[in-house]
Amino acid sequence: MPRITIKQHEKVLETTKVLLLLKEFIRDSNQGKRTKKNGSRISQGTIRNYTYLMKAIESHYSGNGKYSLSIHILEKASQKKKEQIAHFYKAFYNDFTDHLFSLGYFDNYVGLIVKCLRSFFNYLILERNLNLGSYHKQFYVYVEQISIIALSPSQLRYIIHDPDFISKVNNHGLSEIRNIFLFGCCVALRVSDLLSLTEKNLIRENGNTYLSVRSKKSRTDTKVKLPHFALEILETYKGRQRTLLPKISKAYLNTRIKDMAQLFEGNFELVKFRERRGKQVVVYKNPDTKTNYTLADHICTHTMRRTGITSMLSLGMPEYLVRKVSGHSANSKEFFRYVELAQHYLDEQTDLVFNNLADVTLDHS
Repeated sequence: MPRITIKQHEKVLETTKVLLLLKEFIRDSNQGKRTKKNGSRISQGTIRNYTYLMKAIESHYSGNGKYSLSIHILEKASQKKKEQIAHFYKAFYNDFTDHLFSLGYFDNYVGLIVKCLRSFFNYLILERNLNLGSYHKQFYVYVEQISIIALSPSQLRYIIHDPDFISKVNNHGLSEIRNIFLFGCCVALRVSDLLSLTEKNLIRENGNTYLSVRSKKSRTDTKVKLPHFALEILETYKGRQRTLLPKISKAYLNTRIKDMAQLFEGNFELVKFRERRGKQVVVYKNPDTKTNYTLADHICTHTMRRTGITSMLSLGMPEYLVRKVSGHSANSKEFFRYVELAQHYLDEQTDLVFNNLADVTLDHS
């Protein structure tokens, strides 16, 4: 398809044309014409986020937003005009984010949309050579700190060894899900990498078996020694399919993991919090009855990776070795949150030990 023409005399690109340019931005990203700074292709996940931006702009425009998105070109613009443009972009940003929040979205999603919008402006400046100034850098990207839900080492031992739980899992046809979940907790991989593992990812050295993986997302290499129960899981499915684990979709796995978690002993109520404009709000499973979520509702495919990382940390593995397994960088903010959570588990167990010691009455007879 031919590129969208921007005529020399055009000073303002109205919303209909902006949407065409946004389609071009998505197409160039998908076809590899637009790449990351290191020359690698834009991931499909990021491109999906761009389509969410497209739908958000269309929704805002069709909803008769007071300030729908138009792009202002600064060639020969006077100082007064630049001030007017700055006022417009500020008003648009407020109107646009108000629209997104009115639809019920939380800070993380709104921040994602704004981040994609800033990328679109960068594309217009760097690859379409439009003089747009730096107004888009003032678009605030909301960030939400969602609580990390990970199983403790004791909960993980329960899933591995408890005979009653294993019996219930088998009776509900969830033994395959339990196996995948346990293996995922061992290796701490992202679920997309986990479900793509093949025999080529196994390395056998000196009687040990290692899992060697290059992350699709971060392009980092990880290598982790597999414990005996992980090897037993792989043996169960050996030769059945091309992948090491059963072929299953991420969405189906996510649903069935929650079904398995419903069988946990003591599936307690766990209030779900989200943030909107930086303010914490309670999200109910049933808003009408104000029924809260339970632990099982919070368990998902990403819980495997979170559990693997926090278990390694709380059981004493040095941070730099855990990062080597997980693929996090040394200054990763996300990894620091895992460290904090693992320390919380460690503190709980330390308190338990010393409380037990304090309760012992010494016999002096």
